[in-house]
Order: sequence, then C-alpha cells, then structure tokens
Amino acid sequence: MAKVAFLGLGVMGFPMAGHLVTKGSHEVTVYNRTAAKAKDWADKFGGRTAATPAEAAAGQDFVMACVGNDDDLRAVTTGADGAFAAMSKGAIFVDHTTASAEVARELDAAASEIGFHFIDAPVSGGQAGAENGVLTVMCGGRPEDFARAEPVIGAYARMCKLLGPAGSGQLTKMVNQICIAGLVEGLSEGIHFAKKAGLDVNAVIDTISKGAAQSWQMENRHKTMNDGKYDFGFAVEWMRKDLSICLAEARRNGASLPVTALVDTFYAEVEKMGGRRWDTSSLLARLER
Repeated sequence: MAKVAFLGLGVMGFPMAGHLVTKGSHEVTVYNRTAAKAKDWADKFGGRTAATPAEAAAGQDFVMACVGNDDDLRAVTTGADGAFAAMSKGAIFVDHTTASAEVARELDAAASEIGFHFIDAPVSGGQAGAENGVLTVMCGGRPEDFARAEPVIGAYARMCKLLGPAGSGQLTKMVNQICIAGLVEGLSEGIHFAKKAGLDVNAVIDTISKGAAQSWQMENRHKTMNDGKYDFGFAVEWMRKDLSICLAEARRNGASLPVTALVDTFYAEVEKMGGRRWDTSSLLARLER
C-alpha cells in the first residue's frame, strides 16, 4: 500500500483514482478544481480530499494528475499552491494528462531540481477503459522510477510500458492519435460507401472485420455509427486538442502528417455542425449531411 494523491477528477480521473482504492488498496487523497466533485469521490470511495494541489501532494509517495492541457498541468504543478512545492524528496509525480512532450521535459527538469521524480504517462482507452481499469499507459521517464510506479499504475492499467526518457510517453500518445484519426476516417468512408452501394452495413463489417481491415474502431463503433449515434467515447473537441499537439510537434521534428492535418479539418467541420461533444466516430455524420 502506498500514499497516493490524485489531481483532477474528470471522466478519466474519477474512476482511475477510485481504482487506486478499490483495486490497489492505497491510501488516496484527491484534489479537483471543483471541490464538489472531490467530495462526491470521497463519499463514494472513502478517501480524503484536499483544498489545493499542494495540500494533496504533501507527504505522498506518488502524486498522479489527469487534467486538461499544458496550462492546466502547469497550474496544478508549478502554479500557485501547486503540487511541486510540496512534493516529498524521492516521491514520484505521474502525469496522465495528454499534453505536449515539451511540457513533460520542462516538468521533469523542475522535479529533478527540487529532488523528486517525474513520469509522463498519457493513457488510451477512453472513459470505458478508465471505468473498467483497463487503460493503456505510455510512459516516459527513468527506468528506476518507472519500476516503482508501475505497480501503482497497474490499478487502472491493462498495459503499461516505458518508451524512453521524459516526453516519450507524450510522443507515443501522439502516434496513437495519429493512427486513430486515419482509422476513423477510413471506417467512416467505408460505412458511407457501403450505404450508398446498397449493402447491409452490419453484414459487411461482420465479414471484413475478420480480415486485414479489422480494428478496435471497427469492432466497437461501427454499429453506433451506422445508427447515427455519436454519444460514446472520446469527444471531438478533445481529439482536436490532441491533434493540435501532434501537428505542432510535427512542425518541430519535421514529420509529414498530411492525413492527420486533413482529418483535423474534417473534425473542425463536425464542430461547426454542433458536434464538439460528439465522439470521434462522428466523422461519418460529416459525410452524410
């Protein structure tokens, strides 16, 4: 059992922090910008709440965070009443936010200077993965820190892997989102084509999903897409945030991402259709206007 703080109780963080109690048997303190959400969590799982990130982090072995973006992450770490000022020597900060590799390296350097450790550990698997404790966690950091943190992360992870030094987790999450963007657009076009061709979409997918076209998106989203239902999974506005990080990093490292850039413009069209909170499979709705 470890003493753990969790900062950020959104649709991902709330169940992730819960698994630390129910599956990990850890002693957990939570902080959330909206205090009522922290109280709801404590009422459900029995942990403690803190009024600030610094209060939550004080005396903890591990501090986990899952917030919105780079600015939110800086606010709960190095901002006023941020966690970094209160971290114990030798403790480990694990960041599950999908953020830039740049901020991961920045915070790793700040942690080292103060005397504790940092791992960037973005996740994949969406809300369902968080609720079921089967997330994929992509980590960047030092091997010895990862070895200590992996058993704690295991409370909500099915797969957890160290990919390299600080920033490597965020870079791997970018690869994940780049791949998903192209897959969802391809699936949307395939379903759209099947409909126009007068085929039974479910029969088609049942067939081709047993071959080389198979993907998680195909297996888990084709039925809801075919029914025009887009209130499942990862929101368009969140995907656009992630793709903006991918495209900014590509400008820095010289990678060519023509399909990713194009799909991002398609998601912008979905947003204009009122689909900011639709899930990412709503690319099909754009084709069926």
